[in-house]
Amino acid sequence: MMLKDKVAIITGAGRGIGRSTALLMAEHGAKVVVCDYGVSLDGSAPSSEPANAVVREIRERGGTAVAAVDDVGSFEAGQRIVQLALDSFGRLDCLIHVAGILRERMIFNMAEAEWDDVIRVHLKGGFNLLRFATPVMRQQRSGSIVLFTSRSGLRGAPGVPNYAAAKMGLVGLARSTAQAMAKYNVTVNCIVPVAFSRMTQRMAGPMIQAGLGAGEELGLPEDVAPLVVFLCSEAARHVTGQVYTSQGNKLALWSQPREIRTVYAEGRWTPQGIADIFESQLGQDELVRFK
Repeated sequence: MMLKDKVAIITGAGRGIGRSTALLMAEHGAKVVVCDYGVSLDGSAPSSEPANAVVREIRERGGTAVAAVDDVGSFEAGQRIVQLALDSFGRLDCLIHVAGILRERMIFNMAEAEWDDVIRVHLKGGFNLLRFATPVMRQQRSGSIVLFTSRSGLRGAPGVPNYAAAKMGLVGLARSTAQAMAKYNVTVNCIVPVAFSRMTQRMAGPMIQAGLGAGEELGLPEDVAPLVVFLCSEAARHVTGQVYTSQGNKLALWSQPREIRTVYAEGRWTPQGIADIFESQLGQDELVRFK
């Protein structure tokens, strides 16, 4: 068992990828805080049943779990969830942030609340949990954090700019936290899941197809969980600040952002000077979805 006696918080663990991750982590010996507010994809109608059902399933299989039915978008909830792990199991080794909601709208039609709600759950939710988990891991001088990003964030997605912005924000949060926590033996990584779930079903059609290459298909939630277990295990203590795709039987590593072409002026640039050299020396790195 790769996670024997480790304590893990998993948000969005009542369904889909979060549920599959919770079950596999428990199978590998982790004690799991199953965190799920139980809402619909638009963030409405909270229910304790999704989290409680996964806790029952883990216990029936001989594992250990408790439910946290709380809204990760609340700063105070971040503290409560981390404290629940400490009160229940005495430590915190792994934090996996999967929870999210959708508010689909083109940027020119989006209401302020539709922007704020998505940013609050995905990005602020990640901050809320990291804010209270990192001091614990810093004191322990060990820990593993996995945040879930998306191709929509890394490549853009015209119909969900709020979701894309939040998901790209999580990459920046992960890389920054990885740098801050490295000397405390705490790793922070991101996963791009390409798997069938409530969210991808809601985003079905052209939006999904635009993110898939020729011959590619959506995987299943169960396909993503093994990568989470690995990244939280001792076998991945040297892995941090990275972004990986998990898609069916495919794993992939994303590149770190870097400058790919550089030109210098003699003195300061002028607008015309930029125009004169732009196409031949600088140009563009074409967006994948424009190809």
